[in-house]
Amino acid sequence: MAPFLVISIVFAYFMLLFVISWFTGKDRGSAAFFLANRESPWYVVAFGMIGATLSGITFISIPGWVGESSFSYMQMVLGFLVGYFIIANILMPLYYRLNLTSIYSYLKIRFGTSSYKTGAVFFLLSRLTGTSFRVYLMASVLQITVSDAWAIPFYGTVAMTITLIWLYTFRGGIKTIIWTDLLQTLFMLVAAGATVWAVAGELQLGFSGVVRVIYESDYSRVFFLDDFKDSRHFAKQFVGGIFIAIVMTGLDQDMMQKNLSCRNISEAKKNMYWFSITLIPVKLLLLSLGVLLLVFATREGIAIPERADDLFPVIATQGYLPAYITVFFIVGLVAATYSSADSTLTALTTSFTIDILDAGSLPESRLVRTRTIVHALMAVVLGLVIVFFRILNDQSVIGALFTVAGYTYGPLLGLYSFGIFTRLNVRDRLVPLVAVASPLLTWLLDANSQALLGGYRFGYELLLVNGLITFAGLLLIARGRN
Repeated sequence: MAPFLVISIVFAYFMLLFVISWFTGKDRGSAAFFLANRESPWYVVAFGMIGATLSGITFISIPGWVGESSFSYMQMVLGFLVGYFIIANILMPLYYRLNLTSIYSYLKIRFGTSSYKTGAVFFLLSRLTGTSFRVYLMASVLQITVSDAWAIPFYGTVAMTITLIWLYTFRGGIKTIIWTDLLQTLFMLVAAGATVWAVAGELQLGFSGVVRVIYESDYSRVFFLDDFKDSRHFAKQFVGGIFIAIVMTGLDQDMMQKNLSCRNISEAKKNMYWFSITLIPVKLLLLSLGVLLLVFATREGIAIPERADDLFPVIATQGYLPAYITVFFIVGLVAATYSSADSTLTALTTSFTIDILDAGSLPESRLVRTRTIVHALMAVVLGLVIVFFRILNDQSVIGALFTVAGYTYGPLLGLYSFGIFTRLNVRDRLVPLVAVASPLLTWLLDANSQALLGGYRFGYELLLVNGLITFAGLLLIARGRN
């Protein structure tokens, strides 16, 4: 695709976001920035959260996973449903009852300042690393398709990308994000649906034909129950899905900030229930797309890429499908990437302002000035980390950093579980030591699991192990009941 066309698509997309920002950002108050004045319609939040849970990575990865894992991902999606039910009935009522802006304030109320700061820092590290990696991938696509042709250096591409995100979020914050998420989710689903339509047309299949091809395909297997050592085993995927949903939604400031912007707990629950239900057809759509892409590649003699993540991009952008699919793909990828990045920038600003700087009690004028400065600084830090990934230019090192970020949710799971399900106090000053030791011990266990556990390999259930180690560590430093 011509560089000018790509950049035109991206800028047209951002113009829509700026229009939304202009309408939603008129109220520059902190209550609007942090929680949208608790006036967000639950159905808008529910639909927007679909896009927020899918980054640019998962948008292109889920179709690619089908070749290796069939439909086993749906086992995890079933676990998600249980996790979201727990969030709606245990975590969200707690957050609403305490009237929290940052969910990590709960740790201060329950344990003390050290625990509070620990939870916030772990969130900041994990979100900053994870989101930087996602935007790095998108910026790399823009670099190849646009910037290289115009001799723009990579740091210029990153600066432009981050600046655009900052410009449409710095005034309205979460009030803007709620509505931009709606648009971004719509574009992402249209992109996936249009690709399914186009591939089905190339294969000369109607709706019933598409269903038949997917059902009869070798890739349509959902449940894996025979080999417990297999990372695709139902128990591992299902249990892993439960706890991934809990930590990456219920214990994540980014995701919960949207839920806390609903008018009351009743609407917030309704949002969570409908979001979890609609997530099933969305995941099935992306997995079905993966099957159709594989069938299409086989029929047309297209070489299956070695990297599963390249399947969707290659077929969508290399002229195998009608030209409009390339446009839809670029828009869908941009939407999926930036729906994660913009809300993360707002959540990082909220957490750093409220949790680290303790600025929540400042007079409104000083609070607005403080969070505006923090928002700009967080954008700069996000950009610097992305450039750092580029300097590394080593996928194995970057992958390791991304994996480390994933380990940081385990301590949050342990801390909240201990706080909710026990009445024990802890020696607050020792909590950071437990939180740091837990991921390290989890990594050592994972690295040696095959030798120690008779060939057993951990899957997504490793998150639960991480949380249990944290829970056990907190028991060791407990000092009596409330």
